[in-house]
Amino acid sequence: MNNQTDQNAKDEQSKNGNSYFDDAKNVEAYVKMAKGYDGRELIELMREHLESGASVLELGMGPGVDFELLSEHYRVTGSDYSQLFLDRYREKNADVDLIQLDAVSMNTERRFDAIYSNKVLHHLTRSELKKSFQRQAGTLNDGGLLFHSFWYGEGEEEHHGLRFVSYTEESLTAQIGREFKTIEMSRYTEMSQEDSLFLILQKRR
Repeated sequence: MNNQTDQNAKDEQSKNGNSYFDDAKNVEAYVKMAKGYDGRELIELMREHLESGASVLELGMGPGVDFELLSEHYRVTGSDYSQLFLDRYREKNADVDLIQLDAVSMNTERRFDAIYSNKVLHHLTRSELKKSFQRQAGTLNDGGLLFHSFWYGEGEEEHHGLRFVSYTEESLTAQIGREFKTIEMSRYTEMSQEDSLFLILQKRR
């Protein structure tokens, strides 16, 4: 790999949140920025489809806010690409089940009843998201569920060195493979009216 190609690869990795969150300053800045936001409403929707006590993998747990909410009802494994996020959470919670995991490659032998993420997969390119869905299918038990949220809209933007890809119902459907059937896809409000989109998929048996 030549120097220019190597630099391009590093730039892409930074934009999807990988190397970006290997910097402790960026991690702490994100924690402050995200303070006051959580996936409580999404998790209540999740409970309508997934029984208590089920095994759940959270992708991109960050500071662990949703991880704690999920843990009130499920057997949760937290994951993040950034070891800094994992170490930060473990400092105060020594006995939690956490793994370092890339949301694209999903390199784990473990299997779960459901996989959850809250505004995480929008850091991936569209082709990476499609691959992630395929890999997530292999990480689910038969009949397992996916619960993911995205910003609603069209196009791609970059903020603070991070990529943000927005989706409409049509563009998100285009990323879903034959491994899943769609249970529900709907807009909801986080910061402004209907600015977000949640997705519930079920792995085909």
